[in-house]
Amino acid sequence: MGPEWFSHAVESSTRDSMVSTPRSLGFAVASTIAVAVLLGLLAWVLGAGRTADPTPVASVLVLGTAAVILFLVRQHVVGRANRATLTEVRSHSEMMIQRSQERLRGILDSAMDAIITVDDHQRIVLFNAAAEKMFGCPQDRAVGGSLSWFIPDRFRMSHAQHVSEFGATGVSSRRMAGSRVVTGLRSNGQEFPIDAAISQLTEGDAKFYTVILRDVSERMRSLEDLAHSQEELRELASASSSAREQEQSRIARELHDELAQAMSALKMDIKIIRTGAAPGDVNLDRRLDRMETQIDGTIAAMRRIAADLRPLALDDLGLIPAIEALTQEFQRRTSIDCELAVGNPDLALPPQHATALFRIVQESLTNVAKHAQASRVEIVISEESDLLSLMVRDNGIGFSTASPRKRQSFGLLGVRERAYMLGGETRIVSAPGKGTEVEIRIKRAFDSNAREPDTTAATPGQAGNRVRPA
Repeated sequence: MGPEWFSHAVESSTRDSMVSTPRSLGFAVASTIAVAVLLGLLAWVLGAGRTADPTPVASVLVLGTAAVILFLVRQHVVGRANRATLTEVRSHSEMMIQRSQERLRGILDSAMDAIITVDDHQRIVLFNAAAEKMFGCPQDRAVGGSLSWFIPDRFRMSHAQHVSEFGATGVSSRRMAGSRVVTGLRSNGQEFPIDAAISQLTEGDAKFYTVILRDVSERMRSLEDLAHSQEELRELASASSSAREQEQSRIARELHDELAQAMSALKMDIKIIRTGAAPGDVNLDRRLDRMETQIDGTIAAMRRIAADLRPLALDDLGLIPAIEALTQEFQRRTSIDCELAVGNPDLALPPQHATALFRIVQESLTNVAKHAQASRVEIVISEESDLLSLMVRDNGIGFSTASPRKRQSFGLLGVRERAYMLGGETRIVSAPGKGTEVEIRIKRAFDSNAREPDTTAATPGQAGNRVRPA
């Protein structure tokens, strides 16, 4: 738009100069003739009284006429030169304007992003080659048309409101729709995602808006493919985790039911041998005692391994008793004070949720034992509206959450993934010297009022005395 206005200004100035030149020349000619006539009359008046010879008067008139002729010739020559100069200036100015316009058009058309300029009535005044390719609309058809041609119907009203609000702010430029991707409309009716930035320029009473657009269809497809791939990986991880839990449960059952019973049978055989042995055989008694001690140790190890693989209390009694037994064993092994607070002791969860929450508590306590150097751990399970919250907090040394994850360190990553598979969120708060707090919040898409199996059969003193209401 600027080059056209400049050309118009140059043409007006040149035309005014060329019109004013003949007027100035006519005025000069008339003035010169009048001066010559006055000089002739003055010479005649002065000479009339002294002599009757008309020669001086004639001489003055001849000189005046010659002066007028010379002046006219000069003005004619100067006028032609001026007209030639103005013509050259005008031609040069037009050439420079044309070059400037071609350069500007070349810059706009070489831009990879679409550039569209509209007036305050949303009429298109500039439409570069990239916009033509993006929207499938020729430039000569787009220029003068409405910008709404390239906006889906459902967004036209909100777009007009957005532009109006942007014009009122006085801000020179900003990204459209904040961080969101907006939707464009091709001439064939196809919608596609675009990234857009808008700027405004005021010239007199007119306001112009320029938008720079980029087709992000490929980027959005890549993001969708990435999200789909991540979702498939999570589904695979979930299936793998479920299969692993089932296998661990089977192995734990076999350890408990098969090997433990076999060890118990060996103890009974030792007692039978001891009963039938001759009295006073000290060596035999000593060997039988060692065998009983080894069998007892083997049974305890099998029970511990089975509990690590899959605590039977989780399947037989439910989540809360399983966590009670876990906290008791954790406190026995590490001498770290562990307190469990439960809002609803009768909380019933689907097996998948119960297993995931138990593993989260287990992993959190493992992290505390390995890294926290804490003296106290608190576990809180509570319900808020339609959410279930699990929080594990310690008073250890803490860490910086901004620090990169250590290689081969998957504890917190596993906690996040388990929460994600349940459709929940993970919040980790920690700082050096201020302990660590891990909170899991999942939607309660199950009946929390359903009662779990009776827990009165739990072993007395497992950890029940450590449970307090949340």
